[in-house]
Amino acid sequence: MTTRGVLYVHSAPRALCPHVEWAIAGVLGVRVTLDWIKQPAANGTWRAEFSWQGEVGTASKLASALRGWHLLRFEVTADPCATAEGERYSSTPELGIFHAVTGMHGDILIPEDRLRAALARSARGESDLEAEIAKLLGKPWDDELEPFRYAGEGAPVRWLHQVV
Repeated sequence: MTTRGVLYVHSAPRALCPHVEWAIAGVLGVRVTLDWIKQPAANGTWRAEFSWQGEVGTASKLASALRGWHLLRFEVTADPCATAEGERYSSTPELGIFHAVTGMHGDILIPEDRLRAALARSARGESDLEAEIAKLLGKPWDDELEPFRYAGEGAPVRWLHQVV
């Protein structure tokens, strides 16, 4: 079964750009050339977007291939398909990687055991429930990546709007 998704490289130092392409090519098994544009949110960095199609699990492989590279900010999404839910990976140098399962409308689906653990930590006074839920939804990653999501003039942008 195949799925598709998008890799958003929000910021990468110029020297890292070819390595990102090689890592993607290694996962997909085809040569990859990204259209890099300057990232106005961080001087000296570049951004790119890449739509991909592959087997279920490709998003995880892409995130793993890029994970831990210092100064690299990225997101990988995978659309749901007949055999799997969707996925979203977000990564920043400061926070590391975030993973969420997404439903057919893009909502984050939080497993009940993770919700129970958050409730338990909050009940024991180890943390605030609101902060726990924010982490489960990836809010710290969204907050850090938001300035980088704005592309330079003329760049392709996909805006995700909050539904209330």
